[in-house]
Amino acid sequence: MNDHRTVLITGGTGSLGYRTAEAILDAGQGWHVVLTGRSPSAVEAIRRRLGDRATGKPLNLGSLDDVRRFADAFTTFGLPPLHAIICNAGTQIVSGTMLTEDGIEQTFGVNHLAHFLLVQLLLPDLAVPGRIIFVSSDTHDPAKPTGMPAPVYINARALAYPDSYGAAGTLGPGPIGRRRYTTSKLCNVLTTYELARRLDDKTSPPAVTVNAFDPGLMPGTGLGRDYPGIASLAWRYLLPALTIVPGLNIHTPRRSAAALARLALDPELAATTGRYFSGRREIRSSKDSYDPDIAKDLWNTSIELLDEKRKPT
Repeated sequence: MNDHRTVLITGGTGSLGYRTAEAILDAGQGWHVVLTGRSPSAVEAIRRRLGDRATGKPLNLGSLDDVRRFADAFTTFGLPPLHAIICNAGTQIVSGTMLTEDGIEQTFGVNHLAHFLLVQLLLPDLAVPGRIIFVSSDTHDPAKPTGMPAPVYINARALAYPDSYGAAGTLGPGPIGRRRYTTSKLCNVLTTYELARRLDDKTSPPAVTVNAFDPGLMPGTGLGRDYPGIASLAWRYLLPALTIVPGLNIHTPRRSAAALARLALDPELAATTGRYFSGRREIRSSKDSYDPDIAKDLWNTSIELLDEKRKPT
């Protein structure tokens, strides 16, 4: 194995994950990529397309036990040192409530809690200099005209168990599924900033950097697989045509992947941590994302939820 650094990308069987792996390998900087996905056959198919510098491993982010299994086995994969983790996988349940195997609301469980656990478990294996990137979305910011409902953060336990708190009382009226998605993307940014603060060792450059990334709207990808009727047709056929219109935050997966790969590779970003990027631009995230009380609640409650869901050995 000639490559000497590894990057882990969750959601590697999706468009953005696969294209990001492709961009990293094309950069020719001695990287090996590990891609994860729920389906072993889909993961293996992607690995074959990428070649010998890629490894595919199944990972079900809807199961905290499977996250623990994956992290425990990571050092046995025989890979170069881990230098970057890209938390890319995500889900959006348009209607109804679906739960993970642990009984946690699925959008919050997959988009936030599983990645929170994965990063915590792999931090000891992350070589210096290390980089962690959480894929978020501009939909977390109600000040931006994304067409999505504004996130509503009451507390993290209500996000994990909405039926226990009353879905309407927790997230308000309107499209609850999409609001859960935008709230989970707010959680990604909050986690980014809180982890950056906790890892701040006052060195320059930092031993480990943590940043959040908005890929923009990428119509045609699997994130809109559950859209109904006309919304599904627009997602698959109409919106992709807008990727060529300047000034819109609508991109092809390949273009967004190049910007995401830059956060893992670019030496000019070695000292950049606790920041939010929309594509290649560093910008301000939402007002709530900088609230330390929300970040503290999310962090502490996430730890509590993980402890509660740990099965006795």
